[in-house]
Amino acid sequence: MGQRSKVYDLPVDVRSELDGKLLRGGFSDYEGLAAWLRTKGFEIGKSSLHRYGSVLEERMDALKVATEQARALVEAAPDDAGDMGAALIRLVQERTFSALMQMEIDPENLDLAKIGKVIAPLVRADVHVKKYAAEWRAKTAKVVDELAQAQGMDAAQAEFWMRKFLGVPGAA
Repeated sequence: MGQRSKVYDLPVDVRSELDGKLLRGGFSDYEGLAAWLRTKGFEIGKSSLHRYGSVLEERMDALKVATEQARALVEAAPDDAGDMGAALIRLVQERTFSALMQMEIDPENLDLAKIGKVIAPLVRADVHVKKYAAEWRAKTAKVVDELAQAQGMDAAQAEFWMRKFLGVPGAA
């Protein structure tokens, strides 16, 4: 296994600034970035910066693809039951997990509290989507049942419309 990149040893603020420069610069001018880091007191070669930038660029490309996929899903299949929201949450969870697995993380510098802060909102969102979907199904079943009774349908007919047409179990 190769030696850990010096870029990962940079202070968080310097590495964040480096990431911004890489993004704004289109992942180029590694000589200029090495010179800029030298002015800050860090000696990192252009080859190391290029390797780091390549990994960051791949991650950014993957994030763009995930964003485009999520946007396409929403446009192609809008829904009221929150199924799309659940699918998007799953997509974000999968991408987050993949990113964590691919990162070069030094166990000594692993901050589980920060990782937890990233994951907790995803879990809360998932719970809210499931709660909303259950409430939506219950309300829909009630409305269909009331409409069915108002139209003189029997329970079997109301159940048919709730299950087959709406995908909602009967309110019976």
